[in-house]
Amino acid sequence: MSSQPRAMWVALLASIALAPNAQAFAAEPSAAPEASERFRSLTEVQKDELRRKQREYKALPKEEQERLRQNLGRWKKLPPDEKQRIQENIQAFAQLSPAERQELRKQFQNFSGLSEEKKAELRKKMQEYLRANPEKREQILENVRRWRDMSEEQRERYRERMREKQQERHHR
Repeated sequence: MSSQPRAMWVALLASIALAPNAQAFAAEPSAAPEASERFRSLTEVQKDELRRKQREYKALPKEEQERLRQNLGRWKKLPPDEKQRIQENIQAFAQLSPAERQELRKQFQNFSGLSEEKKAELRKKMQEYLRANPEKREQILENVRRWRDMSEEQRERYRERMREKQQERHHR
């Protein structure tokens, strides 16, 4: 794997590893008075999507609904810069190919299956590595920025070149 894709994976895994509560957030509709105003301002397509999401939410087991409510509570308490970072990570994840997303999910499951002590140890090591190597951290961030700026066609060409290089190394 070349340094750019590896850097992208490291950056995404680091963001997951360094933010243990950064999960996908979902919630039931807000009961705030302004919620009805916000709902009326939506397009019909948006309203239909919101209704669909609400039905999905209501169909979840009560424990899952509670977990999602707790996640929303944590989300609301996050500082704006942390919310921004998480939203950027979610966007970066959405831009990955299905195979890349699947690989990242697999790696995340492996990480999730570790004991809390091992997770904390890995987080600490990653933080130490990034603090000790600020140039590497900046390189990782720059690689992620460049990846985001690529068109889907450019990404696919890049992936293909990396697959070819990987096959060449494998056949040596």
